[in-house]
Amino acid sequence: MTNATSTRWESMKTDETRSVERVLQEAGLKADAYRYNSASIRVRVVDPRFEGLANEERDALVEPILEKLPERTQADILNLFTFAPSEIELNSSDARSLLLNLEFEDPSPSKL
Repeated sequence: MTNATSTRWESMKTDETRSVERVLQEAGLKADAYRYNSASIRVRVVDPRFEGLANEERDALVEPILEKLPERTQADILNLFTFAPSEIELNSSDARSLLLNLEFEDPSPSKL
């Protein structure tokens, strides 16, 4: 048995968010998801194919996959973070991506 600790966001996973992860992973994407509050799901997708693409292009690759989910689940996905692996490495010069990833990893308290 290991003493590995999980992050706070990992404790916020639900069956619904696991189904979001599963749909994206079945499409070959590395994905994490959790329920941020009663009205919001956060999803992070990291894929080398996003390198050099604008956010709109990344979303265009991911959104058709998310359409396989129930409409209610789709409606609750309010934050879709798409990163190339290089954007979230600690030595990345992309401060915006680093901050967004940090917010995913260590979510600020919800007001709901």
